[in-house]
Amino acid sequence: MPTVSTRDGVEIFYKDWGLGRPVVFIHGWPLSGDAWQDQLKWVADHGFRGIAHDRRGHGRSTPVWHGYDFDTFADDLNDLLHALDLREVTLVAHSMGGGELARYIGRHGTDRIRSAVLLSAITPLMLQGPDNAEGVPRSVFDGIKQGILTERSQFWRDTAEGFFGADRAGNKVTQGNKDAFWAMAMQETIEGGVACVDAFAETDFHEDLRKFDIPTLVVHGDDDQIVPIDATGRKTAELVPNATLKVYEGGSHGLAMVPGDKERFNQDLLDFLRS
Repeated sequence: MPTVSTRDGVEIFYKDWGLGRPVVFIHGWPLSGDAWQDQLKWVADHGFRGIAHDRRGHGRSTPVWHGYDFDTFADDLNDLLHALDLREVTLVAHSMGGGELARYIGRHGTDRIRSAVLLSAITPLMLQGPDNAEGVPRSVFDGIKQGILTERSQFWRDTAEGFFGADRAGNKVTQGNKDAFWAMAMQETIEGGVACVDAFAETDFHEDLRKFDIPTLVVHGDDDQIVPIDATGRKTAELVPNATLKVYEGGSHGLAMVPGDKERFNQDLLDFLRS
């Protein structure tokens, strides 16, 4: 399997499809790079090189006990870009991956980066507080951790419903969408699952976003039940200089996998790559 070794000896698995300017996809929690297979083929079919890695403790990467914080994730991404000597990169990140993208730019800058796409991203801050009334209450994150620790297999099945908006009237979510979510979630280490909740709940990305100096597309569904748009997408678009915000009406958190929204996102992504 193709892997890159990080500075601390973790093996990061990745897919690398196509030829052309590189597009690196960063997956959300609790998924893996497999969540991007449709987009990897899409960009490769249209003259780009699509790359997607599995975050440490997820998918086929080393199931480590440690390193589930955004500084480490960003440094893992930096190790990948350097190992493959990628330049003029477009980074495309979903959900928790948006934090990884933001922290990468905050720590490593944009010398290798051409542009960025933040899809349903957790930035700038998820946790509700005095300065973030639109955020998610801590009790919700505590419930997520308890669900993982109590019986994670059933918890992931239940979580898939809201993740894709399968609980909304007229939705186009397939059983395959939900099955794929469960299969990827079950590959994540239980320690990673719990530790990542604290990381994506509490990490503040305001200063990272202010360091963006590249074209940035922000895409978010206005019916995202996992990462509320008013706490994240709208604020991100205001913080990132010259960002473009696209709001998908009725769009769920997992819109890049749901029929209809998936095709719309693919076209928006291709248009952005060609701009």
